[in-house]
Amino acid sequence: MTYWRNLFDDPDTRHSIVLTLIVAPIALVANTVFGVAAAWAIAKFNFRGRTLLTALIDLPFAVSPVVAGLMFVLIFGRQGYLGPFLRADGYSIMPYLISALAVGIFILLFYILRPLSPKARRGLWNHPYLVLLLGSAIIFGVLFYLQVYFEVWPRNQSLKIIFALPGLVLATAFITFPFVARELIPVMEAVGVEEELAAVSLGASGWQLFWHITVPNIKWGLIYGVILCNARAMGEFGAVYVVSGHIAGQTDTMPLRIEKLFQEYNLPGSFAVASLLTLVAIITLIAKVQLDRRAPNAASVPARTNGVKP
Repeated sequence: MTYWRNLFDDPDTRHSIVLTLIVAPIALVANTVFGVAAAWAIAKFNFRGRTLLTALIDLPFAVSPVVAGLMFVLIFGRQGYLGPFLRADGYSIMPYLISALAVGIFILLFYILRPLSPKARRGLWNHPYLVLLLGSAIIFGVLFYLQVYFEVWPRNQSLKIIFALPGLVLATAFITFPFVARELIPVMEAVGVEEELAAVSLGASGWQLFWHITVPNIKWGLIYGVILCNARAMGEFGAVYVVSGHIAGQTDTMPLRIEKLFQEYNLPGSFAVASLLTLVAIITLIAKVQLDRRAPNAASVPARTNGVKP
C-alpha cells in the first residue's frame, strides 16, 4: 500500500519517527521529575524566590518557541557563548556533570529515606550534614576517578549539542516543562498538608509519605499533566526547527519531516506522517476525556495511609 510504503520504506521518515519516540520520552521524564519537585516546593513551603520560581515555570508560555530555540543556539552554537569550549574539548565537562548528578541523587535519596520523625532516627540519620558532606565527597571523587581512569569520555573532541540529539531534548524539555508543574500546583494546594502531618506523626519516612500519601492524592493531576506534556512534546515544531538544523535522516523529528515532505511536494508522504501525529492527538483526547470522567469519582474517595505504620 502507498500509505505504508511512505511511512516505512523511506529511511528518513523511519528515522524521524524513531527520533521523535526518543526525544519525547526523555523530555517527558525530565519534566515529570521537575514538575513534581517544583509543585511540591511551591505548594507546601514558603521560601524566598517562590514567586520567581513560579514565574520561571510560566516562562515558556510567554516566550515564542522560535526565540527559545535561538536562545539555545546563542548559548551552545558554534559561535555561541559556550561554542568554542564545546568545540575544543566539550566532553571534558562530562565527568563533572555525571559525578554531580550522582551526588544530587544521593542527597535526594538520603532525605527521602530518612525518617521524618526525630524519635525514629538512629545513628547516622541524626548527623545529616556529616553524612552528606562525606558521602558526597566520596561519591563525587570515586565516580570522577573511574570515568577518567577508564577513559569513558573521549578527549580533545567536540561535544555537539546544536544540530544533534541533546539540542532537540533541551528545546523540547524547555517548551513542555510547565505542563506537569502547572497541573500539580493547584491540586497540592487543595489537598493541604493535614494527611502528610498525620503520617509524619505516625512515624512515616519520606518514601512512605510520598508513595502512600502524596502520590494517591495527586495521581489524577499527575496523569493529566503527563498526557498534555507528552502531546506537546510529540508535536513541537518551532524550537526544534531552530536547534535541529533540519538535517534529513539525522535531526528531523516527525513535525519537521512533515514540513520537509510538504515542501518537496511529496503530499502522500507528508499526509502519512501527519496521520500518525493526528492519531497521537486523538489518543490524547480520548485519554483526557476518560480522565475527566474518572477523576471526580476518584477525588471523592479520601486517600488512605496504606503502608504507613506507627
